[in-house]
Amino acid sequence: MLCFATAGTANAAGCLKGAVVGGVAGHYAGHHAVVGAVGGCMVGKHLAKQHAQEQAQQQAAQHQAAQHQAVQAQ
Repeated sequence: MLCFATAGTANAAGCLKGAVVGGVAGHYAGHHAVVGAVGGCMVGKHLAKQHAQEQAQQQAAQHQAAQHQAVQAQ
């Protein structure tokens, strides 16, 4: 449940950051700030989603390792 909550937040943050960067780049690349912002938002969401998935996998692996160590200690 926590993974889904953080993934939504990461996607929103990725969209906002990507839109700002894309908008500025689009503006300087020929006055296409809106197109750049939309593209930046899409890329930002994709990268944020990948990052959130990687973090969730790392946390799951750490959790499994901790459980494995606890079982071995018993």
